[in-house]
Amino acid sequence: MPRRTKIIATIGPASESPEMLRAMVDAGMDVARIGLAHGTLDEALGRMRLVRQVAQEAGRRVGVLVDLPGPKVRTASFGQEGVALRADTEVEIRVGDTQSTAAVVEVDYENLLHDIAVGDQVALGDGQVRLQVADVSADKATGVILHGDVIHGRPGFRIPSDRLSMPTPTSEDLQCLDAFVSEAVDMVAVSFVRSGDDIRRVDVEPHPDGPLVIAKIETQAAVQNLDDIIEASAGIMVARGDLGTECLLEETPHLQKRIIRDCIAGGLPVITATQMLDSMVQASTPTRAEVSDVANAVFDGTSAVMLSAETAIGAHPAATVATMARIAERADEEFDYVRWGENIRRLRMTDADAPTSVTDAMTGAAATAANELNLAAIVCISASGFTVRSMARFRPQAAILGFSTSERTVQQLTLSWGVTPMLACEPGTYEARVAEALSLAKEAGHVVPGDVVAVLAGMEEATDVLRLVRIH
Repeated sequence: MPRRTKIIATIGPASESPEMLRAMVDAGMDVARIGLAHGTLDEALGRMRLVRQVAQEAGRRVGVLVDLPGPKVRTASFGQEGVALRADTEVEIRVGDTQSTAAVVEVDYENLLHDIAVGDQVALGDGQVRLQVADVSADKATGVILHGDVIHGRPGFRIPSDRLSMPTPTSEDLQCLDAFVSEAVDMVAVSFVRSGDDIRRVDVEPHPDGPLVIAKIETQAAVQNLDDIIEASAGIMVARGDLGTECLLEETPHLQKRIIRDCIAGGLPVITATQMLDSMVQASTPTRAEVSDVANAVFDGTSAVMLSAETAIGAHPAATVATMARIAERADEEFDYVRWGENIRRLRMTDADAPTSVTDAMTGAAATAANELNLAAIVCISASGFTVRSMARFRPQAAILGFSTSERTVQQLTLSWGVTPMLACEPGTYEARVAEALSLAKEAGHVVPGDVVAVLAGMEEATDVLRLVRIH
């Protein structure tokens, strides 16, 4: 069985050469994540263009996801050699951007002393250091370190999300977004989302004319407003590093399962991210615990698993992608497809009066037919990709071939679980579209004469035709 769970890899200094990008594509990268943590906007745009060039030369579909940084509050530098912040010691916290030490932590946020309060717990980085605010005055705060570690560079300074007064997305985010939208980026992730209104402030054309807008769930407020965020978004990222600093650590796996379940039930692709193969930043193989973590994300039903520092600054970017792909492929073999589809039907279907209810019913029926009849493939013909994503949420055993006449739609489908995106020609009659899709599928080797496939197609409002077709 081919791999169904998609692989996202972050592009950075370690992976931005054409040769390394080609190796990562060959290893199984489905989507390239472009962040702004490693360089300027122009450098990020250059990476996006290079990914597209390499993918085209390799004859592969690779989506591009740009990750907007959001209202990131950072400390002044602790230096490359790092500073040890020890438990049970006091530190001063001041506004500034000159230098941080073991005695004074400077933070580059003007409203810092207004937004924190006595009793708040604050995290540095991904939670390596935690401190509790003991006193706040006009010019400084005092904190007691609860958990210490050696801190390098300029880590994030994580203020409780319900206190941070900075907006999401920031004005800088929107300026960057304009530049990427002008380059027809496929997907955009919005950081530090706290409600659906944060997503609605991203003023872009709805997909597929504009990018898929993906909400990063990394705050307690986002968990509390999850339904509203799902309704406003085209996809979700479970950003476990930051989420684990705001929520109880032991709650993080349960939140991951809940977020994935709710997103897939609603037909949204969902990404599981942060520290998945973190040891491979340096090591040539992951820990056994990391392997289990990736596999369990697949069993949870995630659409994609994401690599961050492992490929952006790590020592073995292509090998890490290949390792992730092998783990995901093996886990896909053990996935309980039948039970998953049954649970999704029970969990949540759209309102019977909604325009999408026909598509829901049709894709559910196609999943049942595929599993019971051992169909070779499910051919979905969709202008916007909605039918394909609706089909993918049922996790059928058969391959999903997603056809569209829109280049943007095809690129965006690189994120959808189990989907092979394929570009069709100009739309014609229903029969002509079906004939073209089956011909392209056979030409690409996805089906062979004698195979039986399900075909889903219809009008713009809904998918209203399901046929079983034998390939000639």
